[in-house]
Formats: sequence, C-alpha cells, structure tokens
Amino acid sequence: MIILVVFLGIIFLVILMLISLYNKLVKLRNNREQAFADVDVQLKQRHDLIPQLVESVKGYMGHERGVLTEITEARSNAMKATTINDKIAAENRLSTA
Repeated sequence: MIILVVFLGIIFLVILMLISLYNKLVKLRNNREQAFADVDVQLKQRHDLIPQLVESVKGYMGHERGVLTEITEARSNAMKATTINDKIAAENRLSTA
C-alpha cells in the first residue's frame, strides 16, 4: 500500500513537472513571437521612412546641382578673366556662389 502511494506521488510530481515544462515552453514561444513582431514593427517603420528620405534627398539634390553649376561657372569665369576689374568681379562672384 505504501509503495502504491509513493508510486502515485512520484507520478503526480512527474505530471506537475511536465505541465510546468509545457507552460514554460508556451511562454517562451509567445515571447519569441512577440520579439519577432517587435522587429517587424521596427522594420516597417524603417521602410516607411525611406520614401521620405528619398524625397528629401531629391530636393537637396536639385539645390546642390544648381549650386555646383553656379560654382563651376564662377570658377570658369574667374579663370578666363584678364583685366584686374574682371578678376575682382569674378572672384567676388566665386566667393558668393
């Protein structure tokens, strides 16, 4: 009779350990899924920012292209200037470009 009670007690403890292990595995799986969901949210936010960045860069690219063209023209005029007055005017334009 005592052996039966001890045996049933051991089986009960094993069942409790298996239930606990199962619950822990479910919790870990849920944590993993939540972590992946968090990463997905961050990646989506990052991907949503890319078009805004492209538009910003396009705006600055047009502005920079104009500035580069102006500087190149001013440098070319400064190199071509022959008289002192032309050189002064060309250098002033180059400084303000």
